[in-house]
Amino acid sequence: QVQLVESGGGSVQPGGSLRLSCAVSGSIFSILTMGWYRQARGMQREFVGSISPGGHTNYVDSVKGRFTISRDNAKNTVYLQMNSLKPEDTAVYFCNFDVYWGQGTQVTISS
Repeated sequence: QVQLVESGGGSVQPGGSLRLSCAVSGSIFSILTMGWYRQARGMQREFVGSISPGGHTNYVDSVKGRFTISRDNAKNTVYLQMNSLKPEDTAVYFCNFDVYWGQGTQVTISS
């Protein structure tokens, strides 16, 4: 059974940083394109960024230059490094591939 487990969320002040992790069960991680999404309260879930098996990344415009996605295939884990955080980054963050989703981790940016 495929499982995705996010961790690393929390509450930080504007301008701060957080690193989210998503551990994926199974042996196929290295061939997966992994995505990060977020959902703010009362809003639709939105795409944040993704990383291909070869490490190519793309991001939504609102996070370009602030967020970085990376992966460690040896650990079956994908990361989302978030810098220069803004209040509008507050959301539950999810990792994804295909039809599989993690449970989400809350990120709150507040002074």
